Amino acid sequence: MVMTASQRSVPRTATQPPPQPSVPEEQPLPRTPRDIFESLPPTLCLRAEIIDGNLIVSPSGIPQHGRIAMRLAFALQPILEKNSWESFAGNVDVCIEGPRDTLVPDYCLVPVDAPLWGEREILSSGLILAAEIVSPGSMEMDRATKPRIYAGCGVPIMMIVDPVASPPMVTVLSDPEEGTYRTMTHTEMGKPLRIPSPVDFDLDTSIFL
Repeated sequence: MVMTASQRSVPRTATQPPPQPSVPEEQPLPRTPRDIFESLPPTLCLRAEIIDGNLIVSPSGIPQHGRIAMRLAFALQPILEKNSWESFAGNVDVCIEGPRDTLVPDYCLVPVDAPLWGEREILSSGLILAAEIVSPGSMEMDRATKPRIYAGCGVPIMMIVDPVASPPMVTVLSDPEEGTYRTMTHTEMGKPLRIPSPVDFDLDTSIFL
């Protein structure tokens, strides 16, 4: 009689228990605006800021907004080369020392060795100039709230480019003291405007028109 393969005895092997699914390590849930901010991916296409302890998420600016920031960057390029500074146009987070709030200036000037908070944020003590571009949804924030914050942490110069005003205006604030800027210079957009020390630059604001 011929034994078929199905009739042959098959040697038994020790059975292994099925693999158990690994249990992911539990991560603590974010509890504060700072915790939520730090958990956001750096590739997020929205602007995330912490202002007066509140997390505020807003969409990216309209083309005019970005255009003004880039024209300011081009205009100040000679200052960067002269002083070995660098600039960022709406693409860097600034950690406000003290409350550890986070702002995203529409434009800022910093030294190349500006101090950092971790790897993601520039410390506010490193800013030379911060600029904000007013949009219809940010008038109160850019005209009042952010000047108070920048002055409070000692940023030497703040610029407000305001195409929403009638007529459009550009304002330079300087000499911060006790949470406010003591010196304000503003002009109608299209006219020259002096940016004081340490920048020392005459800006032709017609570039914003």
